[in-house]
Amino acid sequence: EPRCLELFRRLNAGPRGTETILRMRRDLLEVLPAHPELEPLNAALLQLLCAWFNAGFLELRRIDWRTPPVILEKLMQYEAVHPILGWPDMRRRLQRDRRCFAFFHHALVDEPLIFVQVALTIGVPGAVQPLLDVSREPLDPALADTAVFFSISNCQEGLRNVAFGAFLLKQVIHELRQERLHVKRFVTLSPVPGFRRWLTKQSPE
Repeated sequence: EPRCLELFRRLNAGPRGTETILRMRRDLLEVLPAHPELEPLNAALLQLLCAWFNAGFLELRRIDWRTPPVILEKLMQYEAVHPILGWPDMRRRLQRDRRCFAFFHHALVDEPLIFVQVALTIGVPGAVQPLLDVSREPLDPALADTAVFFSISNCQEGLRNVAFGAFLLKQVIHELRQERLHVKRFVTLSPVPGFRRWLTKQSPE
C-alpha cells in the first residue's frame, strides 16, 4: 500500500486528527484539477476515508426543534438544494409533517456528515414549490400516505465520493416505518442539474 497511508493513520490518531485530514482532502480536491499528478494521493486518502466512515461507524439522528442550535445552524449553512432562509424557515422545515435525519460520526462531535429533509404528504406532489411555501398549513401526519425526499445535502467536502446517500435513505425509510404511519409511497423530488438543458438539445421541438 502507499507509504502515505501510515502517515495519515498517525495523523488521525492525534487530537482532532480526523477533522484535520478532512480539511487536507478538501484542500487537495481544490488543487487537483490543476495538478492531476496528485491523484494517487487523493485515491489513498479516499481509500482510508471509505474505511473510517463506513456504515458501521455512522450514527443516524433525527433532527427536530429540540436539536441543539449549534447543529441546526450547521444544517442551515450546509443546505445545498433549497436554501434555508433563517430561523423561521428552519422551524417550518421541522414542523409535525416534516422529518429531517442526519448521519454523524464519533470522531466529529456535533458535525453532520449528510442530511435529508422529508415531507409527509397526501399523494405525490407535482412540484417542490408547495412544500417550501411559507404560508402552508402543516398536515396531520396521520393523514399522510407519501414520504417525499425533497432535499439531501452532503456537509463535508473532504468526504466527497464517500457514498452515504443510498444508505441514509434506506435507514430513514426504516425509521419512518417504525413510526407506524400510514405512508405507503417513498418518492424523491430532488433536482437533476442540467437535465432541462440536456433535454432541449435532444429535440428542437
